[in-house]
Amino acid sequence: MNHKNKTRHLRIEGRRRAADDVVEIRLADAAGEPLPAWEPGAHIVLSLPTGLTRQYSLCGPDREDGSWTIAVHRSPTSRGGSTYVHDELPVGSVVQVAGPHNNFPLVHADRYLFLAGGIGITPILSMVRQLRAAGTPDFEFVYCGRRRSLMAYHDEIVSWADSRITIYADDEQEGLMNLQALLDRHSHSTVYCCGPEGMTRAVEGLAPDPSMVRVERFQASPRTSASDDTGFDVVMSDSGHRVRVGPDQSILEALESEGYDLDFDCRDGICGTCETRVVKGLPEHRDDVLSEAERAENTVMMICVSRAVSAELVLELPG
Repeated sequence: MNHKNKTRHLRIEGRRRAADDVVEIRLADAAGEPLPAWEPGAHIVLSLPTGLTRQYSLCGPDREDGSWTIAVHRSPTSRGGSTYVHDELPVGSVVQVAGPHNNFPLVHADRYLFLAGGIGITPILSMVRQLRAAGTPDFEFVYCGRRRSLMAYHDEIVSWADSRITIYADDEQEGLMNLQALLDRHSHSTVYCCGPEGMTRAVEGLAPDPSMVRVERFQASPRTSASDDTGFDVVMSDSGHRVRVGPDQSILEALESEGYDLDFDCRDGICGTCETRVVKGLPEHRDDVLSEAERAENTVMMICVSRAVSAELVLELPG
């Protein structure tokens, strides 16, 4: 069964402190049904009673026990999401959840480098757990944070006593980590990175082969000004219906104005829910989901942020 767009009502079964300003929450189906297993890199989307939606990576140690676990950092610049999760969701609360989605899957590779910064540990942790359980020898994992008390799952990771893993706490160092040297050493490795925007952008910029880098973002990366955007047409491949997309509209907004009921979660190009197949035309990709290779194929696009280079796009909307 495809669970990507399924919405569930889940109950908060447990809460515990995972680090300073990080709360771990265990979720179970409110009707008592077991939740499906998930793969490393997957995330869910919480719809909060305030109307906000937020994405959180699944990070529990057991991916097949019928419950889901997330860890939420109380952001100092919270717009209400993380604060609400920390302060307003006691055990027994019920929330609406969509997913799981996975735009950050663990692919087979001969060698891996994992880089996690702060709460970016959440999607990386399940990957490292899986590789260690499988006895995969050739990986390196670097976990960075301002100090150890702020680093979720620090104690578990240290208890592994694994020489392939480095904890890099800023308050214990005299200078910045030499990221360039690390990436150069892994010039033939598949690199997974999740963390603050400055970290992910640095990794993408310094990697000898950017095509080997996979990043997960919790917020949209900075985008260029939209002042030069022009209008274009989208045509539905099944019906031939043509919709004009204005210079100040997204494709998603234009289709909604025509009465189309489409799946989306973030409207920021980071969740992948609105992925749509491109039948004809040339998209201008502005999302943070697709890899450079996937963008070059031009077979799918995220209609919440991406636009068109061609005057017309023919799209196949999800059934």
